[in-house]
Amino acid sequence: MDLARHAAVGAQAAFAGGGDRNPQDRRHPRALGDDRAEYLLEQFVPGDVFHVDSLVFDRRVVFAAASRYGTPPMAVAHEGGIFVTRTLGEADEATRLLTGLNARLLDAFGLLRGVSHTEFIRAGDGRIHFLETSARVGGAYIVDVVEAATGVNLWREWARIETAGEHAGYEPPVAKGHCAGIVLSLARQEWPDMSAYDDREIVMRVRKRHHAGLIVESADERRVVELLDSYPARFYRDFHASAPPPARAVD
Repeated sequence: MDLARHAAVGAQAAFAGGGDRNPQDRRHPRALGDDRAEYLLEQFVPGDVFHVDSLVFDRRVVFAAASRYGTPPMAVAHEGGIFVTRTLGEADEATRLLTGLNARLLDAFGLLRGVSHTEFIRAGDGRIHFLETSARVGGAYIVDVVEAATGVNLWREWARIETAGEHAGYEPPVAKGHCAGIVLSLARQEWPDMSAYDDREIVMRVRKRHHAGLIVESADERRVVELLDSYPARFYRDFHASAPPPARAVD
């Protein structure tokens, strides 16, 4: 289980298993006293975590890219680790299922125009659980991953949608149908040297203090998977650092 105060970024692990944690532990719900009303108790469902990034115009999803995280973001934030996500091929069964669920979800929420980042969990029994959605683009350079795979820049198209408004039409660019992914980590070095990573599929290197990150893109999905499977072990050796999750959103 986890305790989250108003926002996922402030989530704290509360207890697990049969609930044997000491009630005096500050993370135990009973230790919160009168402050319990300020918290939301959520169940952590283990499984594969996916996200669908969409463009919506006149309540119709006109573009959607389905992706799968490597290690679930919750685990990366609380246990330290390497962030990985990659787009799924259009023919992937998960792509068809998730984009269909995403379209139904956004229609039910009544999103008229804009962009959306939606997450789902596929549990061990195969059931799909809705995790969260938002009327914004995804963070952690997901916009750049989607653009590398499809050629569609979600920020740019969001602006075009808002400019079109109620009185003009909108059609998204034709997606190029490649696959892309990112590996991203906090780094021990202020400005990590990633020059040893020279695969031709690398299309972007993250330039941010104490961060190491690479985005790869290819028409061959298997090649993207191969690279993203191989990079984390090297990142742990070359760069990786970890820090406690922030209590509130930071830049």
